Amino acid sequence: MRSYHKELWLNIQNRMEFINITYNVQEAVHDSGVQEGLCLVNAMHITASVFINDDEAGLHRDYKKWLEEIAPHEPLSSYDHGDAHHKRQIMGREVVVAITDGQLHFGPWEQIFYGEFDGKRKKRVLIKIIGE
Repeated sequence: MRSYHKELWLNIQNRMEFINITYNVQEAVHDSGVQEGLCLVNAMHITASVFINDDEAGLHRDYKKWLEEIAPHEPLSSYDHGDAHHKRQIMGREVVVAITDGQLHFGPWEQIFYGEFDGKRKKRVLIKIIGE
């Protein structure tokens, strides 16, 4: 069995941002040489998420609005620690995608996104691939 990992660094410009990283993950799968296996994609920051969904701007606006309703950023005084950790808990820490014939094995419209909830600095994503 092969094992491969890559760290992806992102410059996050906004406090809350969703970035499509599907191409970067598929590139790592290609570089790994794995044809059949699994790919873990993990947010390496406690205020960030990795999730799979449609790459549609309206959906992303809906997510931002919904997350602000559930865990509003302000007033800051309503938190002991902040909203970003709660948003991460809702959106999830990581995803695992099957690799088939050297490609990410998705359903229709599925894409991988990095979600940031306390940005404006460099952030890191771990891509870990195992298989044959």
